[in-house]
Amino acid sequence: MSCGDPHETDCSEVLGHLYEYLDSEMPPLDRDKFQHHFEECSPCLEKYGLEEAVKKLVKRCCGQDDVPTDLRAKVMGRIDLIRSGQAVPEHDVATTSATPQES
Repeated sequence: MSCGDPHETDCSEVLGHLYEYLDSEMPPLDRDKFQHHFEECSPCLEKYGLEEAVKKLVKRCCGQDDVPTDLRAKVMGRIDLIRSGQAVPEHDVATTSATPQES
């Protein structure tokens, strides 16, 4: 998605790191840069608003359960693979969700 206008920060960069922005997981300088982009790019601002609403809805509906660190790392790794266009192995999905981890 892009509004077609040139920006200091490209729309693809903003949308590629949108969840980091939503989760406040980026340095303040980057947050300021993204905020500036949202002020001048209505399509990205709309996408931000939609994702923020979904995040709030999920939080409200799913409670306050903490996500295990290893699960979060696996999910983020999978998201990175998908974003980079790499194939996600099917056996990882079946193994992760079907069998409990043994210590």
